Amino acid sequence: MKYTTLKEHHLYNKTFQKGKRYSGKYLSVFVLRDFAAKRLMKENPEKKYYNRFGVSVTKKIGGAVQRSRVKRILRAGYRAVEPELKTGFLVVISPRDGILNAKSTDVERELRRGFSRLEMFQTTEVK
Repeated sequence: MKYTTLKEHHLYNKTFQKGKRYSGKYLSVFVLRDFAAKRLMKENPEKKYYNRFGVSVTKKIGGAVQRSRVKRILRAGYRAVEPELKTGFLVVISPRDGILNAKSTDVERELRRGFSRLEMFQTTEVK
């Protein structure tokens, strides 16, 4: 399922201030329960909950080309992890300085580590 992006600035601020946080070598992950998830689920044709996702890259990372590359890498890493995540959350990923030298596999590994520490992976029950 395609993720939905965060577009409102106040949702970024709310996630940064009130959300749970994981900080690693390459990135920081912020997660907050989405209180509009039920309304959005009813509007969704598939009638499923989904996460709203955003990337916040500061100018400290580098020029426009470097920032765009970082955003592409972060989105690709999130796409690889997203099917295994719980739904109904606001997720914001903010890169740190070391990400310019990182490969996409390093970013994906760090995202998995961060989401597992934040307990965002779906648990599979044995019947």
